[in-house]
Amino acid sequence: MSRRPTRKKKAVNLALQGGGAHGAFTWGVLDRLLEDERLEIEAISGTSAGAMNAAVVADGVMQDGPEGAREKLHGFWKAVSDAGRGSPIQRSPIDVFMGNWNLDSSPSYIFFDLFSRLASPYEFNPLNINPLRDVLESVVDFETVRSCDRMKVFISATNVETGRVKVFDRHGLTADMVMASACLPFLFQAVEIDGAPYWDGGYMGNPVLFPFYNACTSNDVVIVQINPITRPGTPQTAREILNRVNEISFNSSLLKEFRAIDFVARLLEDGKLDPKHYNHILVHRIEAEEEIKPLGASSKMNAEWDFLRHLFDVGRLAADEWIGNNFDDLGKRSTVDIRTMFQGA
Repeated sequence: MSRRPTRKKKAVNLALQGGGAHGAFTWGVLDRLLEDERLEIEAISGTSAGAMNAAVVADGVMQDGPEGAREKLHGFWKAVSDAGRGSPIQRSPIDVFMGNWNLDSSPSYIFFDLFSRLASPYEFNPLNINPLRDVLESVVDFETVRSCDRMKVFISATNVETGRVKVFDRHGLTADMVMASACLPFLFQAVEIDGAPYWDGGYMGNPVLFPFYNACTSNDVVIVQINPITRPGTPQTAREILNRVNEISFNSSLLKEFRAIDFVARLLEDGKLDPKHYNHILVHRIEAEEEIKPLGASSKMNAEWDFLRHLFDVGRLAADEWIGNNFDDLGKRSTVDIRTMFQGA
């Protein structure tokens, strides 16, 4: 009896954006990618919620392979939801009735949103209490993450003093480093690491791509995008304006890296760079802008299990469609047209 030839797995590098509770979309994407035996994750770069997903995956993979990572992700997001039950910031009854996931009409959210603009976290939270840190430490074994030899992990944070991005790899990764990557300055005190204060990595790298270039053999970079790049129309209300400003800010560093990738690609095509020393990066993107766009910034603080499961389902479907449409292109060409993206910019 002849044996079927073993199909070689295709390796990819995953770049996971941050976005609070919207990180549950990435959970769904990861669940589907980990399920596909034809794919191998060589490295993950993550920021904020993306950093947490990355740490959880590394821990789970080391304990029980892809299935272990899927179980660990489920446990992490369930723990996030359980921790959020005691929060006073909840949807209003009318929003629950109407099926609106945003918190914009929640009195508790409105009060907290205004208060956080008048007082710093050093004033309203002097003890620096952060339930999310407790969840992270209860779910993730960072000793296991540091010993992970099945994938590379890169976590980005923003140095408050220099304004530069800092990339932490798995070898010395701690809970502090992941929390630094998720530290929104209006909500939490800066996280100090080796004497330096850090804020959310989204300001300077959401997420960073450059660690892949020299550390990885795969040229395929898959962006799991939470923050929409385009949003037609001009924001009118103060909250809409702030939401769009945040989207633009948290996408700016990624767009700069896209420009750099395209610039190198042009030089390679023109024969002005030696391909022995420069890689042609193949860019891919998993997103669900039509489902994510209606969700305002306030929904990033909605930790209800039904909402997280909704985002999970959206993420799984987006990843499933992406695999079906683009798997054969991996290792061959980009499925994101970066040049078209910047035309008319």
